[in-house]
Amino acid sequence: MSAIKPLLQDVPIPQMVRIRQIFDDTHIKTEDIPEVLREQLLRPAIAGTIPAGGEVAITVGSRGISNIPLITKAIADFVKEKGATPFIVPAMGSHGGALAEGQRQILESYGVTEESVGCEIRSSMETVEIGTTEDGRPVRIDKNAAEADGIIVAGRVKPHTAFRGPYESGLMKMMTIGLGKQYGASIVHAAGFEHFAEDIPKYGTAILKNARVLFGVGILENAYDKTRELHALTPQEIIEKEPELLVKAKAYMPRICFDSCDVLVVDEIGKDISGDGMDPNISGRFCTDCASGGIDAQRVAVLDLTAASHGNANGLGLADVTTRRMLNKMDFEATYPNTITNKITETMKIPMVMGSDKLAIQMAIRTCFGVDEAVPRVVRIQNTMKLEYIEISEAMLEEAKRNPQIEIVSEAAPLPFDEDDNLLGSME
Repeated sequence: MSAIKPLLQDVPIPQMVRIRQIFDDTHIKTEDIPEVLREQLLRPAIAGTIPAGGEVAITVGSRGISNIPLITKAIADFVKEKGATPFIVPAMGSHGGALAEGQRQILESYGVTEESVGCEIRSSMETVEIGTTEDGRPVRIDKNAAEADGIIVAGRVKPHTAFRGPYESGLMKMMTIGLGKQYGASIVHAAGFEHFAEDIPKYGTAILKNARVLFGVGILENAYDKTRELHALTPQEIIEKEPELLVKAKAYMPRICFDSCDVLVVDEIGKDISGDGMDPNISGRFCTDCASGGIDAQRVAVLDLTAASHGNANGLGLADVTTRRMLNKMDFEATYPNTITNKITETMKIPMVMGSDKLAIQMAIRTCFGVDEAVPRVVRIQNTMKLEYIEISEAMLEEAKRNPQIEIVSEAAPLPFDEDDNLLGSME
């Protein structure tokens, strides 16, 4: 007999209103991406670096990046055109359970296959030491990449989830953490996130100096998860211009257009969405004191895990309450290698586990301090990447009407639950 349900059954779940958040939708049309990228790659300083007759490693990371198969194929095709042989290297640190096959599976789940990009994928966790940082620490990168005749570092530039600095998530970090695999990533994480702002450029610069990095391709996305800009950068330009791209990326990011709420309901988290499952820059839940931002939510309820996360529930610990469905999808063997590597245990902890979505939301409301349960301020999002359409409770409606970035698209209505008290359908 349940002791929990009777204690929560009188907690009213407010009626919700669907709203549209309006952001700048400037982007590159999908069909134009190969040509836009080709124009960047045709710069003599870029095209002239590709070694005819040689092998060139192209990095692909573990995040869900819009159009990544198309972008990767365009790079591979250009390498072939210049007379070299491209191959793909998963550049994702310890993700995929810190296993070579796990990392290959992550790429394939994003549509990056040998067939789709037209070249071989060489997935290995083996690394080699290629040099040291300026202060004498060893620098290791993927063995296949190190032995290639050239490396092209391709990845998205965006704010990091755990620290602030001139280089956050981007090309410098992909070289340092991604190409470092589990071993190399562990070395960098050993000092803690408070040192990342200085260590990422130290390791990245050492890799540019000691490895055969030909150039980088920086990807910027808009607030709707569409490709906005593509930049081919020489090694020196990676050092000089990536901080400028990061400033742009921060300006292009979406957000929840409210400063605070009582409860934030997140339908799903996953490593394909953010390194922390849900992007703290949106959710406001950070695993360190080295970064801040996002909405100020007193309670966060996480309901499910994406299939593309492959059981990796990193970030679940940043929630206050979750569901048994979510917990049943958590693969500890896929999740814990992240903590072994980055030493952050908070993101792996298991919050309160409820038997249904309804109970999880009710628990989140009930455990808020100083809140009138009859009119709680509740925000519901599908995930932290999809923020055009979200839902808010009636208590937030007047504030929404005053915001020119918000369009009200529905009347207030009860949340739809099935016979098991789980939410029906998707927010899309």
